Amino acid sequence: MDRSGPLEIVVPRSYLDLRELLSIPYLLEGEAVETEPGKWLLRLAYPELPRCTAEGFVVEDVLKELERRRIEIIVSLVEEGKQPPIPRRPLAASDPLWTVRDLGLSSRVAALLASTAK
Repeated sequence: MDRSGPLEIVVPRSYLDLRELLSIPYLLEGEAVETEPGKWLLRLAYPELPRCTAEGFVVEDVLKELERRRIEIIVSLVEEGKQPPIPRRPLAASDPLWTVRDLGLSSRVAALLASTAK
């Protein structure tokens, strides 16, 4: 068995609602690149999610942008009837609705999450 790629836990999507999908922890990769003496560009990515990257000069702004993209990618995949990657089980102590509101994401995403509230 080849174990060189990421392990994906297969959980039927019918068992995971949007709140749970948004609570899945993804690996975070980051690098800093000096663009000029003393000025560093930060690049962050969730490599387990397609096209989920962000970059900038202020770490807090880059992290917020990365989270915004993570949520938008997962919601878009669900709306298209596709399953996002599920490399591990959702976190039990996670509140994606709070995160969506904190990031100022659309009321559409907040409404989708609120409708799945337990």
